[in-house]
Amino acid sequence: MIHQYDEPVYLISIVAKILDIHPQTLRQYERENLICPSRSNGRIRLYSQRDIDKIKLILRLTRELGVNLAGVDIILRLKENVDSMEKEMAELRHEVNRAQNSHSVSPDKALVTTRSIYEMIIFEE
Repeated sequence: MIHQYDEPVYLISIVAKILDIHPQTLRQYERENLICPSRSNGRIRLYSQRDIDKIKLILRLTRELGVNLAGVDIILRLKENVDSMEKEMAELRHEVNRAQNSHSVSPDKALVTTRSIYEMIIFEE
């Protein structure tokens, strides 16, 4: 049976065995808010493949690069911000391409111009 990437299906003992770490390490990562596994109705921790991949990244940072858990937290937050910005940029590129490919009035002949959310924040009147 194939599970979705975000589907919480793995017990803590299985994840610990897959990653060759102690379950207590996973509990510590949760206490440090580095991971947030789902919980079943019986409050049993359930991990998704996304959680496992995130734990692999944490292990790489700590074991191979010597980053402490506070540093891991900062790196993970920065990574989330970068991922979010990259997604937003891709969406904006798509919008620009769509606008350039449309056969409407050219931007230099348009009577109304739009302002980006960034212009509205930075140049607020």
